[in-house]
This record gives sequence, structure tokens and C-alpha cells, in this order.
Amino acid sequence: MLNIEKAVEAAARALCRSDGNPENTKFEGKPMWQSYLPAAKAAVEAALPHLRDE
Repeated sequence: MLNIEKAVEAAARALCRSDGNPENTKFEGKPMWQSYLPAAKAAVEAALPHLRDE
């Protein structure tokens, strides 16, 4: 079974790192990687049909 929440978090952390930002630096009171969640969610949702062979 796919764990979508973990996949979205992993993608957000990877996007954060790829922009050269430290994942856990505080940004607006939260870890920096959390600001990448919308983009990560969109990427994971776009990939899901291909992962599920739909």
C-alpha cells in the first residue's frame, strides 16, 4: 500500500533541499520544508496514476 503522506513529505523535503534550503530551518514558525508541501502534493498526485498502473 502506498503511503501518500510520507511520499508528500519526502517530496517536500527534496524540493526544499534542491532549492538549497536547509529542511528544518524555521520559516514562518514551521520547518522550511513545510512551505514546499503544495508543490510536493501536486507532484505526488500527478505521479499516482502511473504508480498504480491506472
